[in-house]
Amino acid sequence: MSELSWQKSSFSGSNGNGECVEVTTPANGPVHYRESDQPETIALATGPTWAHFLAHIKHNPTHP
Repeated sequence: MSELSWQKSSFSGSNGNGECVEVTTPANGPVHYRESDQPETIALATGPTWAHFLAHIKHNPTHP
């Protein structure tokens, strides 16, 4: 796999604990996501599945 360019979640904050979700979308492939504290473990989702996930968390936030 070629080097991927990961984007950190804007909800990760800057508290310095290193816990965040990172996402990348390679050309012609599924969305890749991972926890920053375990970068070797990468999960995959199709575009429609990822869009559904984002819509769900935007409408059902669990943070204050």
